Amino acid sequence: MTDATAPSTVAEALTAAMALGIDRLDAQLLLLAALGRAPHDRAWLLAHDTDAMPDAAWAALASQLSRRVAGEPVAYLLGTKEFHGLDLQVDARVLVPRPDTETLVDWALQCLEGRTAPRVLDLGTGSGAIALALQHARPDAQVDAVDASADALAVAEANARRLGLRVRFARAHWLDGAAYGYTVIASNPPYIAADDPHLPALQHEPSSALVAGADGLDDIRQIVQSAPGHLADGGWLLLEHGHDQAPAVRQLLDTRGFAEVQSRDDLAGIQRCSGGIWRAVK
Repeated sequence: MTDATAPSTVAEALTAAMALGIDRLDAQLLLLAALGRAPHDRAWLLAHDTDAMPDAAWAALASQLSRRVAGEPVAYLLGTKEFHGLDLQVDARVLVPRPDTETLVDWALQCLEGRTAPRVLDLGTGSGAIALALQHARPDAQVDAVDASADALAVAEANARRLGLRVRFARAHWLDGAAYGYTVIASNPPYIAADDPHLPALQHEPSSALVAGADGLDDIRQIVQSAPGHLADGGWLLLEHGHDQAPAVRQLLDTRGFAEVQSRDDLAGIQRCSGGIWRAVK
């Protein structure tokens, strides 16, 4: 957009953003950022919709809108994403935490109920979302988190410092070198097939955190195979997966010898996570 088409009010700026095909919520968040307002301040836009739109704020917003139209996630543009009540800093080194992954966190917390000082391991931590949410909810837990990417760990460690949460981070490929005796091992691993038609829409996020072989299950297979050697007796392995992968993941868990194998639905009613309990004595 040129200066000649610059909106004169806050409401006109929002309308201009949505006219580009940008979702209303995304447009509101970007507009608030351009105006120097907090992302939770959407009510302010309604109360001030006739306020003048400053030229500098419009210039900043127009730049962000161009990037959003090109497919960059709003979380990268804002540099932050809310997850399970925590404000996480994110950028292109990590996946954007999704609300669906909160299903995995909630399930893990249920598995920790009644356990004193439990030990938890988050595999492929990325921004640290799962590990930090669990540590925040269970300050008594010892939460460890690993990732193969040094860049991702830098983001996760920065989030932990800023939030004052004592998660222990390490660089590793899945369970290589992991300790033993975990109450819960949780993971949101890559699970997209290499030829999935939705991949182009995710081009701005790290492909190494998305793609896992021809059927999307390569990493999940590795984790299921190795996890029993690192779980306490009665410990749970919980895995996020694709919308149509629950039967295959449950079969992998059954075959490996896990008990009480089951799946949990995400906010849309889709089976998004599967897991099972490991019993040393069958």
